[in-house]
This record gives sequence, structure tokens and C-alpha cells, in this order.
Amino acid sequence: MATIAITSLPAATAAATTDVLPIVQGGTTKQVTNALLFTNSTLVAPALGTVASGNISACTSTGMVLTTPAIGAASGTSLSTTGNQVISGTGKQGYATGSGGVVTQITSKATGVTLSKSTGQITLNNAALAASTTVSFTLTNTVIEAGDILVMNHISGGTAGSYLLNAQSAAGSASINVRNISLGSLSEAIVIAFAVIKAVAA
Repeated sequence: MATIAITSLPAATAAATTDVLPIVQGGTTKQVTNALLFTNSTLVAPALGTVASGNISACTSTGMVLTTPAIGAASGTSLSTTGNQVISGTGKQGYATGSGGVVTQITSKATGVTLSKSTGQITLNNAALAASTTVSFTLTNTVIEAGDILVMNHISGGTAGSYLLNAQSAAGSASINVRNISLGSLSEAIVIAFAVIKAVAA
């Protein structure tokens, strides 16, 4: 066969989706269009390596490992970590609008209230509470589980520094104890703010 010298190649042009590419299969020449070849290709169990950027929201693999990812604004129903959650700068960790609620106690300071929220405010009845006396009432709250911790503060109403608060949690409720630590009887409708913190014994 004679040697043919190629001195130049024609200028390349972009392939159209309707262009036909010939293939030979089993001795038969067939045709595949660019549209069929390069559109909606399906990769079967490919080893993609390290993904530098892009949208991976449609990935279904359970073996995905993220190394120091920049998560940005996360959303969802829960976030579980095996290490520390650290806030830098002036950020806060807590509850957003919609997580809380308010309820007012009626009849007496021993009357139970119902508020199934992660956080909220309880306005106590203004019945008299004698000096050095503790009164208890039940907060029915489906968010609370046995062993959870209620963080509570006397945030408004009444005499600041005159009350001691603590609580014991149970499944669906908590017993809240309010003690008058002043030297005289107080008839005040104090407001208690609370937040439920998940806790376990093991």
C-alpha cells in the first residue's frame, strides 16, 4: 500500500444531535445518532472518584463519604453527629419560631397545664405561696421523654430572685416544682420559660 502524506486536516465543526455515527455489530452496519449516544446516559456502578463540585442531590449510594464538607444551610428533620457541634463567632444554638408556645395556669399554682412544645412559657396562677414553701404542678408535654432535662428560668412577673425552680421528667410530662425562697408570702403570676433538652443515662 502506498504511503499517503497528510499535510493538513479540515477545520472541525460541532456535531449536531442529528448526525449519524456508524457502528458494526455482528457483521451488520448500524447507526447511532449523537442525541442517542450522549443524552441521558446511564452509568452503572461507576467509580467516580473524588467529586470536586456539582449537584449530588440525586445520588442514592449509601457509601458516600464527605471529607470536611462545606455544608452551608442545612435543613431536614434531624441531625446526628458522633463528635462535637461547635459554634464559632456570635452564633446561637436553640429553637426557631414555631417550636415554642405559651400556656396560662388556672385555679391555683398546683393546677396542671398542657403545652406540647420543645420550648415555651408558663404563666403561673397568682395564688399565694407561703415563704419557704414548694408547690408542684404537672406539665403535660408529648415532646418530653423520661430522662430529659428541662432548663427553666423565671423571666418576668413577680419578684426576681424569690423563686427556685426544678423539674423531674417522665414520658409525656414533667413535674415542675416552684419554691418561694423569700421571707414572706408571695401572690404573683410569675412567668416561667422552659426548654426541653434531650438526655440519656447511657
